[in-house]
Amino acid sequence: MDYILEVEKLRKEFKNFTLDNISFKLEPGYIMGFIGPNGAGKSTTIKLIMNLLKKDGGSIKIFGKDHVKYEKEIKNRIGFVYDENYYYEDLTINSMKSIVASFYSNWDDNQFNKYMKEFDLNPKAKIKTLSKGMKMKFSLAVALSHNADFIIMDEPTSGLDPVFRREILDILYSVIQDERRSILFSTHITTDLEKIADYITFINKGKIVFSQSKDEILQNYAIVKGGLDILDQDKRREFIGLRETKVGFEALTDNMDKMRRMFGNKVLIERATLEDIMVYSVRG
Repeated sequence: MDYILEVEKLRKEFKNFTLDNISFKLEPGYIMGFIGPNGAGKSTTIKLIMNLLKKDGGSIKIFGKDHVKYEKEIKNRIGFVYDENYYYEDLTINSMKSIVASFYSNWDDNQFNKYMKEFDLNPKAKIKTLSKGMKMKFSLAVALSHNADFIIMDEPTSGLDPVFRREILDILYSVIQDERRSILFSTHITTDLEKIADYITFINKGKIVFSQSKDEILQNYAIVKGGLDILDQDKRREFIGLRETKVGFEALTDNMDKMRRMFGNKVLIERATLEDIMVYSVRG
């Protein structure tokens, strides 16, 4: 099996945070959502994958090759879209494009011009005049114009309005129709991932909570709602996370059958969203 990305027992230690032996894999043709609260280790993991930070242990393979040994060859086939803007603000889109294009052996000007039209970007506009959404589209156009097989996105939709976010998700969805390509999409906006992700990797406090198909996750997890009178210490321990109010409780489970056996029809069991899973898991 050829994976686009293989992260094995990856470790990085900082003074007050450790990325703790994390492992996950991504196949060609899929979108993986990478979720977790701020400070969970998402950006650190991406920097390690990009070899912008040195790892303390474990291995990272991209396109089946060691990401340090074959760094130049690998980066030629990766497109990045970051939340921050890394372009020279005083240049026009076209001047900036000329600089970026020189780094890639497979740069395709026709493709770039096609995206300029599709995204309604003016090549003569200075980068500092672009809105956040337009900058994001420019980043995407760059990422898609050198025939990248792997696109890494770090919080690409944060701060964008819903119309722009939907547009960017539609673009990503069309990119993935080419089954050679994959996308790693790191975000804390979980509703975006419910629309387009195939797999979800959830990281919290530097550890992987799960890495599996989105459909499996949404099938397995549920929110249980009921009155405080049916809760005792033993039952509390059965939940992944629990929230109590004056009128009752809401809790997260990944075992619906057990909940039905335990509470019968005294509780309401509803499907959990990715946001529910993240919030309750983090809170505990």
